Formats: sequence, structure tokens, C-alpha cells
Amino acid sequence: MTRTLAAALALSITGTLLTGCSDQGAVKPDVAKSDPAKPAAAPPAAAAPGPATSPSESASAPPVPLVSSRGDSVPGIPPVPEGAGVGSTGLSWKTPAGWTEEQPSSPMRRAQYRVPGTAGDGECVVFYFGPGQGGDPISNAHRWADQFTTAAGAPVGDAMTTSTIDVGGLSVFVVEVAGTYKGGMTMTAAPSVPKPGYRLLGAVAPGPDANWYFKLTGPDKTVVAQKDAFLGMVRSLKHGAS
Repeated sequence: MTRTLAAALALSITGTLLTGCSDQGAVKPDVAKSDPAKPAAAPPAAAAPGPATSPSESASAPPVPLVSSRGDSVPGIPPVPEGAGVGSTGLSWKTPAGWTEEQPSSPMRRAQYRVPGTAGDGECVVFYFGPGQGGDPISNAHRWADQFTTAAGAPVGDAMTTSTIDVGGLSVFVVEVAGTYKGGMTMTAAPSVPKPGYRLLGAVAPGPDANWYFKLTGPDKTVVAQKDAFLGMVRSLKHGAS
């Protein structure tokens, strides 16, 4: 073999080896080579985000506490024990004529009525919290008075009036207060809208195992006109089912 032919042969072998090593590491293991006869596949679409979950919807989130009409947290009230406040441990009364019975809007309400009036309808609610709950009459009277202010925004304080009436041996505490009504306890943090020219008639009656609380609120003229009806309902109270 001549020197020229040997040199040419060596150059040919070297070129072949370089060509075989030129793709080492150039193609990623998970990427297929494209076929020029087919259009390139579109990249996979990103997964759509799911609906946002609020803290109250989370299984691990704490329950929403009861709050006052001013947005202040208040202690939660435990559920009424099964069988309490019904039958022989209940309290019964006669519904005044013209009042419309409604579905109670919370478990704390044993009864709820729409009370008609020319100045606007009022609402009467009967609360029962179970043995050992709800507080004494005078504490509730002050709590109800705290839900009112004067026209100037000052606390009503001792402007409320109280009395006690005997109902078949039951001593029923009655309270009356008027002014701008700020509202009572709610299940949300939204504050109540102040309502000027409102009045409240309340009564705390001893049941067989716990106190019952009667609360009529509404426009001043409506509550004044319905006062006799409210007191008539109170005077019809008796222990046990009706």
C-alpha cells in the first residue's frame, strides 16, 4: 500500500468515528425525535386551579363564633341537652291574636312571631338555653338596655323600667326600654344597622328547669300598641306542654 493511500484511509476512519460520537448527550432521554412529516405536538395544558376555599370551609378551621351586633366575640352557648325544655320541663303560653308564627331562625329560639303594626312590623322571640344557661333576670335586663342608645348616641343605662308580675305563682320579671336599637346577638360578624325610634319589651319567666326569655322589639308605636297583647301572652304562661 502506498503512503498516499494509507493516509487517505486513516482520514476516512477518523471521520466515521467522529460522526458516531457527535450525538452523545444531545437528545434528552424523555424527548422523542420529531417526525418532519407530522406537526409538532402541543405542550400539555396546565391544570385549571380549583375553586378557592375559604377558612370557614376548611375541615380543620375552627367554627365561626357567635358575635355581638358590634362585631365583638362573645362566648359560645352550648347546645340544649336532649329532652330539656319540652313536655313536663317546658313552658307554654297563648299566642296573641294577629301575631304570625314563623320558623325560628336559630336553635336558640323556641318560638318566633311577626308582630303587626302601622309603624312597621315588630318581632317577638322566645329564647331557651337550657339548665344553668342564659343568666338571671336583672343581668338580661341590663344586657337588653345595652342594645339601645339615646338619639345622641349615649348609653340608655338606667332609663329602662322594670317590674315583676305574678303569673299563677310564677314570678315573671318584665323590662321595657326605648331609643335607637343597635341589635342583639348575631351569627355573623356583620354589624346590625341602628334603628332609631325603637322599643323593647322583655320578660324573664322561670321554667321547670331553666329561665325562658321573651323579647319583643319593633318600632316604638308598634310595640306600645302591642304591649297589652305581649303582657297577655306572659300572663298565660304555665309549666308543662300546652
